[in-house]
Amino acid sequence: MPEINAITLVTVNMAQSVRFWTVAGLETTFGGPDDTFTSMRLGDNYVNLTLEPGHRPGFWGRVIFHVPSPDAMWQTFRAAGYETMTDPADAPWGERYFHIRDPDGHELSFARRLTP
Repeated sequence: MPEINAITLVTVNMAQSVRFWTVAGLETTFGGPDDTFTSMRLGDNYVNLTLEPGHRPGFWGRVIFHVPSPDAMWQTFRAAGYETMTDPADAPWGERYFHIRDPDGHELSFARRLTP
């Protein structure tokens, strides 16, 4: 059963965003003010920040769902005729994931934590 694990927000200034979320009480777990991607803990979940200096209109971020197998979920979407934005891949922040758009154009990510 999928569960919402994180919301990724677009920022045009990572340092300002990291400071804001730090003041809000979140702890940086990956990245930081000088990086292009930062993950901050919110209880058992995360707020991720992704730097896009040329922020494109209409894109606010994405919702990340944790699933038992991103590869199986990717295959299910592909078998149903959906195109994905990415193939499943391992990320440096410790997750396996892929991105897809829903029929309204919202970006979604299906992921799972990689075991060390």
